[in-house]
Amino acid sequence: MTRVTGYSPERVQLPPHNGRMKPFLAMEIMERAMAMERDGADVVHLEVGEPDFAPPPAAIEAARDALARNATRYTDSRGLPALRAAVAEEKGRRIGREIDPERVIVTSGTSPAMLLAFGALLSPGDEVVVPAPHYPCYPNFVRFCGAEPVPVACDPEQGWAIDPDAVRAAIGPRTRAIVYGSPANPTGAVQPREVVEALAQLGPTLLSDEIYDGLLYDGAQVTSALSVDDEAWVFDGFSKRYAMTGFRLGHAIVPAAAMRTLQTLQQSFFISASEFVQVAGIAALREGDATVSAARGLLLPRRDRLVGGLRRLGFRIPVSPPGAFYVFADARAFGMDSLALANHLLEHAHVGVTPGVDFGSAGEGFLRIGYAAPMAAIDEALERLAPVLAALRRD
Repeated sequence: MTRVTGYSPERVQLPPHNGRMKPFLAMEIMERAMAMERDGADVVHLEVGEPDFAPPPAAIEAARDALARNATRYTDSRGLPALRAAVAEEKGRRIGREIDPERVIVTSGTSPAMLLAFGALLSPGDEVVVPAPHYPCYPNFVRFCGAEPVPVACDPEQGWAIDPDAVRAAIGPRTRAIVYGSPANPTGAVQPREVVEALAQLGPTLLSDEIYDGLLYDGAQVTSALSVDDEAWVFDGFSKRYAMTGFRLGHAIVPAAAMRTLQTLQQSFFISASEFVQVAGIAALREGDATVSAARGLLLPRRDRLVGGLRRLGFRIPVSPPGAFYVFADARAFGMDSLALANHLLEHAHVGVTPGVDFGSAGEGFLRIGYAAPMAAIDEALERLAPVLAALRRD
């Protein structure tokens, strides 16, 4: 008779490199808030980047129709040809230049596109320069590939613009890439064209996360890395401007010479994005402009309401964010580190916010507070926060 060995924690030995991966604190806060809600608490969620508005109706209808006709099969690992062509056409129209669809790879969300890219580019011991504050997953992708992220702090007084001279100083013999977002998570910063041009001239591969492009205010304009550097790698997707987070659909535009490697990785890791979801993506690109325009109309007054309310509560916000849907607010007046403060506000105000340390050491002392929630939720959050923060404030 075969003896079944019992579970023992000592038998579970994970490789040491896993300890270098950092928890995604926005998700940690959200999951704790969900646990509180299961116990009966009423929590206002401003911690995650999930739009409250609906996806394009055409995308929903296309997904429904695709399921009805059994579009539930594997596709070409690079994506449906029609979707790759639609991505290339839409991006080319926005940046004013032609994009070859053969440079497009479609993925199950934008994060897998980043994982494929870092996996293709990096070897153990390589370095990637990461202007900070930054999306929390950038360093984790880098570390997972055995490489090292090199943070370069940006100045809130300058609207979190990247300093190309500081990036240049951080480049060493093992630097393989520079990765940044514009509009950025968590700051909402939009990098000026001269900054993007300067970064492209520094030498390492330029990786540009443009997932929030389209969610812009105050006349801001995104300069895609592809408009200044034909060899840049660009990440984009459907989660933010089309409010399609749960569809899990993204893409990357990469140099032609890299496509075969990414295709091979995609075949092995993910096979392909869901067929019916890709069909929805085609519809979003072709018929979703009204959704994006409406989103901007909803988000701008929410931003202004949140920025004004946070300033009155004692947060310092030198520049209103011109893109995305987050406010990265200086919370040092309240005398706690950012993780302790975020947990305190969740516990005592029942408001979920993201600690700034989630976005690197340059974000410590700040909170990321989202305005993708309804206006009523923002007003409720400000009202709940007022007495809790007043008790903490150090003038």
